[in-house]
Amino acid sequence: MTARWVVEVVAPERDLTVTWQPISLLVKNQIPEDSDRYERYRFTHNLLRVVESVRADLGDAAVFPLYWELGRRIHHNKDRSFDPAEALKAAGLDVSHAGAFGDEAWDAEIGRRMEVGLALAGNDIGTPIIAFDDANGEQVAIFGPVITRVPPTQESLALWDAVVTLTTMPGFWELKRTRTERPEFGAPPTVAAFSSD
Repeated sequence: MTARWVVEVVAPERDLTVTWQPISLLVKNQIPEDSDRYERYRFTHNLLRVVESVRADLGDAAVFPLYWELGRRIHHNKDRSFDPAEALKAAGLDVSHAGAFGDEAWDAEIGRRMEVGLALAGNDIGTPIIAFDDANGEQVAIFGPVITRVPPTQESLALWDAVVTLTTMPGFWELKRTRTERPEFGAPPTVAAFSSD
C-alpha cells in the first residue's frame, strides 16, 4: 500500500523519482527452514533475485514494471507459486531473467542493497523503508509509513509532508500503534498507468 501511495499520488505531485530497492524478510528475520513461513519468504526472496537480474541488465527503471507485476500477483491474486517467467512476460521483460530465481549468486547484491537502507533507518525495522535527501543533501530514511489504504490526494500529500518533516527532525525516532484492519488493495494496478521513473 505504501508503494501505491507513493506511485499513484505522491510521486507525480511532489516530482519524485523513485528507485526501488530490495529487502528480503527471509534474510533479515532469519526465518528457519522449519517455520511455516519459510516457503512463503523463500519464494519472495527468490523473486528478488529475478528483480536484481533485471536491474543488472536494464537499470533501475526496468525494476518498476516487474515490481508492480509481482505485487499484483502476490497481493491481488494471492498467488505465491507463479512462474517468474510469466511475471516477466507480463511486465514486458525478457523471460530469461527467470533463471535468476534459483541462483544464489544474486543474494550478495540483495544483501548489499538491503544494508544501505538498514544502515540509514536501523536494523530493528521491517518494510517499507523510505529514503531521500534532506535539505542539506544528506540521505535520511525511516521505516513506514505502514498504511492500509491510499488516502485521497490532499491527505496523501499531507502524509508525505509529515513523513518528510518527521524524518528530518533531529531527535525524532518513531510513532507506532496497533493495526486493526487489513490492507484494502482495491483494483489491481497496471504498469502502463505509471511512469517507471
